Amino acid sequence: MRVAIYARVSTDDKGQDPENQLRQLRAWCASAGHQIVREYVDRCSGGKGADKRPEFAAMLANAHKRQFNLVLCWALDRLSREGMVPTVLHLQRLASYGVGFHSYTEPMLSTDNEMVRDIVLAVMASLAKIERQKISDRTRAGMQRAADQGKALGRPRISPAKRAQIVELLSMGDGIRATARAVGTGNETVHRIAREMRAGAAVG
Repeated sequence: MRVAIYARVSTDDKGQDPENQLRQLRAWCASAGHQIVREYVDRCSGGKGADKRPEFAAMLANAHKRQFNLVLCWALDRLSREGMVPTVLHLQRLASYGVGFHSYTEPMLSTDNEMVRDIVLAVMASLAKIERQKISDRTRAGMQRAADQGKALGRPRISPAKRAQIVELLSMGDGIRATARAVGTGNETVHRIAREMRAGAAVG
């Protein structure tokens, strides 16, 4: 098989050297008679998405081009620590390209065996669904607690005095950005008040 090795060490893993992973992954490929196409190594947190991990992004792009048949990692958490849902999506994405995944230390989580790939992905997808539901439940519970305690949800409203200042500047013909800078607020806040002013004028 044509293999891409992906190794990652986190900035939090002080003293870690990716070579410790690479040495054993290379040996595994050699003993299995696999060809190593390329080694991808990131030095950053696995909790970051593909856009923050250049080597990971390159690996996915080359998987799409079918430059290899298998992605080999030391462990699943070296591939991703973004949570169950994104991790499953990464594995499904690789599978859609016809590329398997093999975890050196967790062979039971590997998808390079076609006989067990669908089972592994189905089980992990189910776990991801449970995780997603738990996150949703916790979010709703937190919002309900905040509401019960009388806390305002969403972005804080600006003070009446600052609103009056924005209205005055807009009425004098100042632009959105100039008004936002003068008052010390965001452009979107000024946009919203400008829309409300136009709506009020239209009603009048």
